Amino acid sequence: MSRVGRKPIAVPEGVSVEISGAAVRVKGTKGEMALELPFGITAELKAGEIEVARADERKQTRALHGTFRAHIANMLEGVSKGFTRELEIQGVGYRATLQGDTLVLNLGFSHSIEYAVPPTVTVAVKDNTKVTLTSVDKQQVGLAAARIRNFSKAEPYKGKGVRYKGEHVRRKSGKTVA
Repeated sequence: MSRVGRKPIAVPEGVSVEISGAAVRVKGTKGEMALELPFGITAELKAGEIEVARADERKQTRALHGTFRAHIANMLEGVSKGFTRELEIQGVGYRATLQGDTLVLNLGFSHSIEYAVPPTVTVAVKDNTKVTLTSVDKQQVGLAAARIRNFSKAEPYKGKGVRYKGEHVRRKSGKTVA
């Protein structure tokens, strides 16, 4: 039995859960989300807790058991607290601005990069170098942050580029003069 999959998920205060067949709907103060469970995985609401079970012991069903339990737990956390990912931009002339629902990044290229922010993600820019992404969907926040970071990852010589807040970039020494 999956160690993660068999753990019951406590439903937080102010969150309503509706399970009908293979569909799980979650509604909270921050928003609402829905998830379709694959064949062989079932969810049941019992006394303020959600229990995820599997129908058989096939390899794929065993693999999906813990995964979908984690997805449901992330949905509950997202609609009650939300998810946030912070990015830092370092480098001379490197900056970010928000124009409507488009994030405009100047990252040392000859042109500025325009990133259309997904509708489920909220973006805030502080001091032109700190970008905060917020959403109820953990996957969407992580994906948007990874795409923004991919435009110019922090390089090891001067440390210029986009990095996650608190990310350590291993620095290399440049050429040494004899």
